[in-house]
Amino acid sequence: MRIARFVHPGGMSFGVVEGDPDAGSKGLTVRVINGHPFGELDLTDQRYAVDDVRLLSPILPSKVIGVGRNYADHAAEHGVEVPKEPLLFLKPSTSVIGPYDVIRLPEQSRQVEHEAELAVVIGATGARRVDRAGAEKAIFGYAVADDVTARDLQRSDDQWTRAKGFDSFCPLGPWITTGADVSDLEVRCEVNGEVRQLGRTSDMVFDVPTLISYISHVMTLLPGDVILTGTPAGVSPITAEDVVKVRIAGLGELRNPVKPVV
Repeated sequence: MRIARFVHPGGMSFGVVEGDPDAGSKGLTVRVINGHPFGELDLTDQRYAVDDVRLLSPILPSKVIGVGRNYADHAAEHGVEVPKEPLLFLKPSTSVIGPYDVIRLPEQSRQVEHEAELAVVIGATGARRVDRAGAEKAIFGYAVADDVTARDLQRSDDQWTRAKGFDSFCPLGPWITTGADVSDLEVRCEVNGEVRQLGRTSDMVFDVPTLISYISHVMTLLPGDVILTGTPAGVSPITAEDVVKVRIAGLGELRNPVKPVV
């Protein structure tokens, strides 16, 4: 099942995306859910063509937890070692944007880069101090994400908050896919049609259940919280007027234009 959040003539709703995304958006519809998508779904008979609505980020999390250096090839391209335990950082909820929303380049940075990532969305029960089995039960679904990073600020600051935390630095979407097997999916990032990153989720140092369990022993994960699971090698700068496209096989495609801050 694919859960979207969208704006339609009647307001803003969650909905279930129906149709085959691989066949293109023209055949897709979204069926409105009464209320939120956690727990038993209350589906209505109200449907819209996806092309006739504006897709938003599929969730507004209380927090976004990032995992650094979770692909060995990405750690190697920066000349650092793979951590012995997951390396965590936070992105504010205000960094989250949806598909087709604009990534804004901050004036403080001269080197903003893309990072294509698998995102995990936590389900209705949340997670606190769970083991691997509990971690599996805590998963609501998965989405595509771009952990946009001001690389020069990441190097200059003693911690990563500023480099990771600018408004628009967490594109997320286009929807949440439930029930997916994400153990070995292709992760691809293209900028203006040029492939910059190409990896597989099977290359992650720490897998999804390990990450959820580890994080839940640090902080309580609430329904809708998002975990970014790391990025494969190939991160590179983006500039104004670029178009960044991140795709994860079976989960969808996230496309965002790049503009300077206005």
